[in-house]
This record gives sequence, structure tokens and C-alpha cells, in this order.
Amino acid sequence: PTKIQIEAIPVALEGRDVIGLAETGSGKTGAFALPILQCLLASAQRLHSLILTPTRELAFQIAEHFDALGSSIGVKTAVVVGGIDMMSQALVLAKKPHVVIATPGRLIDHLENTKGFNLRALKYLVMDEADRILNMDFESEVDKILKVIPRDRRTFLFSATMTKKVQKLQRAALQDPVKCTVSSKYATVDKLQQYYIFIPSKYKDCYLVSILNELAGNSFMVFCGTCNNAQRVALLLRNLGITAIPLHGQMSQVHTQTI
Repeated sequence: PTKIQIEAIPVALEGRDVIGLAETGSGKTGAFALPILQCLLASAQRLHSLILTPTRELAFQIAEHFDALGSSIGVKTAVVVGGIDMMSQALVLAKKPHVVIATPGRLIDHLENTKGFNLRALKYLVMDEADRILNMDFESEVDKILKVIPRDRRTFLFSATMTKKVQKLQRAALQDPVKCTVSSKYATVDKLQQYYIFIPSKYKDCYLVSILNELAGNSFMVFCGTCNNAQRVALLLRNLGITAIPLHGQMSQVHTQTI
């Protein structure tokens, strides 16, 4: 087990609410997934747990964890995020999965528009990366969700940092929580290797190509400051024989999904 799992899992198994402060990549998903699966072993109740996440990518990652860890006990998950047809999601929800992993905005859409879907029997609420959920202005959606789920539930709140918004959410959503802290602000996991290079702005492209060639055979993600620059860098790399795909806000959702 990782540090956050050592701290959080025993407390969660005792039936306590948990605040977990840990950086990305520290094993947070296991820290809340394992106690939920343990509880499901005893009850096998449908629509048992709700996991709120800030992004669709994280939602799918969490679903993969639950599918892997819960495969031997037949756990059914549903991912409810934007950019995907609501009707197909409604059909999955109608089958009453054990665990729903959702972004706040799309979950509200289903609560308001999908007939027969509600969260009145919920036993567990998890807010993963709560600081990011609140930074993305999902506060009103989270408030709406808290109003329609049972008060008699267990709540796990995981965040990289303890901001004022997270403290406010803690007071509103958790009952006598146990705080498990394994990270300081802006910390990163030990296994992550980080380097930086000071270079003149006009030589950035040359250095980038040099690094990509030196580390050829690996996959890379290059972040750019603007959509135009992302497009330009992708074209530059393509012209130099390096396979590159741009991904930015001026592309349609359908286009980015085909990538």
C-alpha cells in the first residue's frame, strides 16, 4: 500500500468520513475504492457509490480501477461525463450500476432529465481532486448534488491542497472526518523525474526537436501556451518526420475523440 492508503483505508473501514490530502499519483483511487468494494461485498447494493471527478479523463481512469479491483465480485460501473450521448448513458444508469463515476455538470443533467434516475439510496460519496472540482467552478453543481443525496452516508474527500473552498466543502459535506495528510503543498510523487532547461526563446524549437530525437522511442506530451502554438509545433514536428497530433480548444469534441 502507498502512504495515503496506509493512512486512509483503516479509518474508512471503521465507517468514518475521510479527508485525504495527497498528490496526484499517490494511490488515492485505491484508498477509496478498496473500502467501497469491501462494503459492496457485504451488501451488493445497486447505485451504492458516487465518485465525483473534475474531468472525463480522470473519470475513465477511476472506472478502470474499479473494474480491475472489482472484477472478481462482479462490480458494475457507469461513467457519466460530457461529450458522450446522454441516451446511451441513461440506458447504462437504468441497469442500476454499483458505482457511478461522474463529472458534476453531466450528473446534474441526468438527475434533472433522466426519468427514474436518483441517488436516494446512496451509501458512499467520493469527491476526488476536490480542489480542481471547485477551481473549475462546479460549486453550484456540487451544492445541488449534496441536496439530493442521503445525509446518512459516508463521504470521502480527496484533494492535493487544502484551499478555503475545500475547507468550506468539508464543513458542508462531511461529518466528524478523520484527516489523512501525506503531502505538502506543490509536492510531487517520489518516482516522478523532473528537469528544466534555461534556453533563449528563439531556440526553443531546436531544443525541443533535439530532446525528442535524443529520447526517441518514448511517447511525449508537449504543452503549449496557445492553440495556435500547439498547431504550429505539431506541423513543425511533422515536417521533420516526427509523428505529432495537436489537441486544443479550437478543435471539435468529435475530432478530439477520434484522436
